[in-house]
Amino acid sequence: MRFKKAMSIERKAMSNKKERKKKFKIIFFSLVSAFCFLFFALCSLLSADFKDRVVAFVDNDAITLSELEMKYYDTVKVTSDITQEEVLNTMVNRLLLLREAKKIRLEAPSEDELLNEYIDLKIRAFIRIKEEELKDFYNKNISKFEGKELDSVRDDIENYLAEHEVNQRLKAHINELRGKSCVKIQLNGSRGN
Repeated sequence: MRFKKAMSIERKAMSNKKERKKKFKIIFFSLVSAFCFLFFALCSLLSADFKDRVVAFVDNDAITLSELEMKYYDTVKVTSDITQEEVLNTMVNRLLLLREAKKIRLEAPSEDELLNEYIDLKIRAFIRIKEEELKDFYNKNISKFEGKELDSVRDDIENYLAEHEVNQRLKAHINELRGKSCVKIQLNGSRGN
C-alpha cells in the first residue's frame, strides 16, 4: 500500500512538473511574442521619425521634411525651376512674419491675409513715391512705353516702383527678424543662420 501511495505521489509530482513546464513554455512564448511585437512596433516608429526629420528650426518652431516636400511639390507646379532650399527659406521667412503679425495681435481669416495685413501695416504704409522718381523712371524707360505720355502710365509706374520698394524693405525686415531669431537650416547636412 505504501508502494502504491508512493507511486501515486510520484505520478502527481511528475504530472505537476509537466504542467509547470507547459505553463512556463506558454508564458515564455507569450512574453517573447509580446517583446517581438513591441520591438517591431518601436522600430517602425523610429524609422518613421527618421523619414520625417526636422530640416529647419526657427527658435522653438520646427519645419519637417514632409512639410517641405509638400510645399515644394505645390510650388514646382507654379515655378518649375525653384529649388528646395529656396522653398525652405520662404517657409522660414513666412514663419518669422506670421509670428511678428501675431505678436502685434493682428487677426485675419487666413495666413495669407494675415501676412498681407502685416506687410501693409509695417511696410507698405511708409512708402511714398516722389514725382521725381516717377519722371526719372519714365525717362530711363521711355522706349518701353511705346510713345505713351507720362500721365497715361503714371499709375502703372507708381505701382511698379511701390512694389519694388515693398520688396526691398521686406527683404531688409526679414533679415532683421532672422538676426533676432535663432534660425537653423539642416537640409542636406547644411547649417545656416
